[in-house]
Amino acid sequence: MQRGLAATATLWPEIRTTFAWVHQAATILDEEQTGTAGQRRQRLAGLLGAMSNHGKQLETLQPAVAHFVKVTRSYWLGLFHCYEVEDLPRTNNALEQLFGAHRYHERRASGRKGASPALVLRGAARVVAAVATRERDYTAKELAEAKREDWEQLRQELETRRERRAERTRFRRNPQVFLSQLEEKLIQLPLPT
Repeated sequence: MQRGLAATATLWPEIRTTFAWVHQAATILDEEQTGTAGQRRQRLAGLLGAMSNHGKQLETLQPAVAHFVKVTRSYWLGLFHCYEVEDLPRTNNALEQLFGAHRYHERRASGRKGASPALVLRGAARVVAAVATRERDYTAKELAEAKREDWEQLRQELETRRERRAERTRFRRNPQVFLSQLEEKLIQLPLPT
């Protein structure tokens, strides 16, 4: 252990410095800290400026510091919304977990290894239904009270999406036949008067 510490002794000052910067950035963005979005934005901008200026003096960790600054600035526009909007979560981890759980159950029920194509076609109905039924059970009476017009409109949208997908598949399988059938339909259309 002593040999390892002795061999890496020259790296420790840089590691301490960069760790302190990253820890300070985490503290600025911590939701438990006080401060408005503007104050946090100003403090983080100052820290990134200091990291850019002083990071050039580092020998081995300079590329890592430059990368940290670059990535943080690329997220800058959306980084502070959670402090401006009340009850907005700082991450979308819960949302990702929700969709991941649905995808897992979909694969398990269908026996597929990958995502089901039906999820793409009917996701607007299936995912919403899956999420809603996790929250609570719905009675037959509640389901019967749904507006029939809304249900018919959703069915029409889903059917339109299915037809488009079928057309794309037909085109990929045999483009010449698909295009000739499309041309025949176009010729049969009456010309506007």
